[in-house]
Amino acid sequence: MVEKIKLAMKKEILYYFITLAILALIMHGDLLSDPFSRLEIMREKSNYAHPFAYAFIVYGLFFILRKTIDFIAGKFEKPPK
Repeated sequence: MVEKIKLAMKKEILYYFITLAILALIMHGDLLSDPFSRLEIMREKSNYAHPFAYAFIVYGLFFILRKTIDFIAGKFEKPPK
């Protein structure tokens, strides 16, 4: 049971970091060409937390959507005999 929970947590953390990376690349296209200048701008403005907050909000929306779809799909599955 504990191993199942650990696996689920690892999977959800991976989903969060994938969401973070995709949002960072969408919002800041210069990360691919010159990442150090982007990090310098973040350091100057002291806005370290906003990428994590935005990613958490988007991840939360996707999580709710995934769980809703899982719940609805579970209602249509046949019970085991």
